[in-house]
Amino acid sequence: MWVEVLGSAAGGGFPQWNCACHNCRGQRQGTIQAHARTQTSVAFSTDRRNWFLIHASPDIHTQIERFTPLHPRAGRDTPIAGIFLTNGDLDQCLGLFSLRESQPLHLYATTRVRDGFIQGNVLYRTLNRTPDQTTWHTLKLRAAEEPLLLSNGTPSGLSVTALPVPGKVPLHLEGEWVPDDEDTIALLIRHETSGRTLAYVPCVAGPSPDLLRLLDSANCCFFDGTFWAGNELIAMGLGQRSAREMGHWPLQGPDGSLRMLSSLRTARRILIHINNTNPILDERSQERRLIEAAGIEVAYDGMEVVL
Repeated sequence: MWVEVLGSAAGGGFPQWNCACHNCRGQRQGTIQAHARTQTSVAFSTDRRNWFLIHASPDIHTQIERFTPLHPRAGRDTPIAGIFLTNGDLDQCLGLFSLRESQPLHLYATTRVRDGFIQGNVLYRTLNRTPDQTTWHTLKLRAAEEPLLLSNGTPSGLSVTALPVPGKVPLHLEGEWVPDDEDTIALLIRHETSGRTLAYVPCVAGPSPDLLRLLDSANCCFFDGTFWAGNELIAMGLGQRSAREMGHWPLQGPDGSLRMLSSLRTARRILIHINNTNPILDERSQERRLIEAAGIEVAYDGMEVVL
């Protein structure tokens, strides 16, 4: 199984368009060692010809153009066999509207995420102009989606299981929806021939039994690296909510995710969905050295993982 990181930053990308924090200013001016990043999305495949995406970020057009295997091979064509949404936040699904040119799309999401995207959304009409333009596949919690099919209906050799993780409702639905287990999920992707597995957890507010079992058994995991500190935005004067209130488990501290990740038996542990304020973006920072000393990697746009 091949995995390509199309984007590795949290919402807003890095540098963020309206931010002059130490990281964003330093990246623009070249005073820190840090690479620009688009908003989080990954592609995975068993043959490098047919691909599934996780997330359709607002940067999806740039990401497709930058990764040649996603280019069309005929007059109207795409190698993208399906797109998975792990929650309903805009940085995960807004890019779907950039794929509105009547191309049939197969979308995988929980019922809650699908309903949050469709209900009351007049823009959804642009993805529903023809009967086969959008096909939704319901991800049921703890049940494997198998076999995962390619666009021509043949088996891909992959199965995907959705697991609930601590999270929150999307920002645009806060105050309107009561939180539910289907709001935020992790994905376990299994290659049926080799038995090797990939865990994908870009957003998680804290530990849970499902999450810990998932991470400890995977051959590779992409994990929520959004914030270093729980009060990161508050301390910088850039926000009023803590990391956990925003649905993310901070890395730092005795109850932070770094300690948990350091104890895993997982062969590869990779942080993704990294906020522009996170000091680990600076490759010469003390925080980055701590991450690397623990044997943990930091995702970057264009990173390839082979399982």
